[in-house]
Amino acid sequence: MNRSVSRPLAAAAARPAALPVVLPGVAAGVPARRFLLRHALWPLLALVALSAWSMGLGGDFWLADRLFVLQGGRWALQNAYLTEHVIHRFGRDASTVAWLGAFALWLFARSRPALSEWRRPLAYLLLATLLAVSLVSGLKSLTNMDCPWDLSRYGGEVAFYGLFDARPAGLDRGVCFPAGHASGGYAWVALYFFFLQVRPRLRWLGLAAGLSVGALFGFSQQLRGAHFLSHDVWTLAIAWFVALTLYLAMARREPAPAARPALQGAGR
Repeated sequence: MNRSVSRPLAAAAARPAALPVVLPGVAAGVPARRFLLRHALWPLLALVALSAWSMGLGGDFWLADRLFVLQGGRWALQNAYLTEHVIHRFGRDASTVAWLGAFALWLFARSRPALSEWRRPLAYLLLATLLAVSLVSGLKSLTNMDCPWDLSRYGGEVAFYGLFDARPAGLDRGVCFPAGHASGGYAWVALYFFFLQVRPRLRWLGLAAGLSVGALFGFSQQLRGAHFLSHDVWTLAIAWFVALTLYLAMARREPAPAARPALQGAGR
């Protein structure tokens, strides 16, 4: 064999193989493909299915029609104390206070060496929730869709235009898709990945908290005529994929347990 060829091959053989790594809270035996299947592919398929039903097959109108009829052919709960003041306004403020509380915890953890393991997860939680809310807010100004209460079908003055429909010149922009208020709740699905890094057993509790608050905010807005179901579905999807992507980008990797003895032996 030519020496010029054999030398690179020998060097490559002598070079240690890349060590397998695991993400915090993920069992070492769980391959990346299975993790992404559960956390990316299945949610994506659910988004496609729900969007096809709600936006393509009329599910949005089916649900909104029934909520509208139940309120006597008007949005009777649009300005109700419970939906407008308690869930909408107070809920929005409570979500903001929760974020500020997490920020305070992050600052406290930075000043205490004993809490160093919480710094990166708390920073992740702050960024994931902030990015999710900001992305939804930004998209609302670009998608140009109206709220149900704006539509002539529900007593408003505007005809319905879908996400990709051309709107007549001079018509005011719609700013109702995705659902902005629900993002203040669904953004907290990031608690699933936060706890996956620090207390994996609590990850389902964190997910349940984010889903519950988001669903409460979202359904309340549907009762007010502010949003269709699909608006909330897309807000949840945005919040989930922001949380997942940031987790994959920020979570600290560690060598897989099986690889650690070899690593230790190499250092002797």
